[in-house]
Amino acid sequence: MAGTRKLGRTSDHRTAMLRAMVTFLLENGKIETTVTRAQEVRAMTEKYITLAKDSSLHSKRQAMAFITKEAVVNKLYNEIAPKYSDRNGGYCRIVKIGPRRGDAAEMAIIELV
Repeated sequence: MAGTRKLGRTSDHRTAMLRAMVTFLLENGKIETTVTRAQEVRAMTEKYITLAKDSSLHSKRQAMAFITKEAVVNKLYNEIAPKYSDRNGGYCRIVKIGPRRGDAAEMAIIELV
C-alpha cells in the first residue's frame, strides 16, 4: 500500500513542513535533508512543477494555496516551468551524502535538475 510517509509528525505539522521545504527548494534550487524527507519533497515539488507547465489562472491559484511565498510562485511560473517544458517528469535529483553526525540518519541533497 503506497501512500505518503508520516515522518513522525501530525498531519498538519507534516503539511506545514512539506510546504516550507518545497518553497525553499523552488526558491534556492537545493536542500540538504534526510533521505525520506527528500523523497516526499521530490513528489510534491514535481507535482507543482507539472502544474505550473499549464499556466492557467486556476493552476496558479492551486500553487498559491500550497507554496508559502508569492515571489516563489512567480519564479515557478516564469523561470522554472518553462525550463522543463520539453521534459515529462524527473525534475529533481536526490544524491545521498552519508550519515548525519548526531544520530546517523541517512542524509541527502535534493536539487532541481
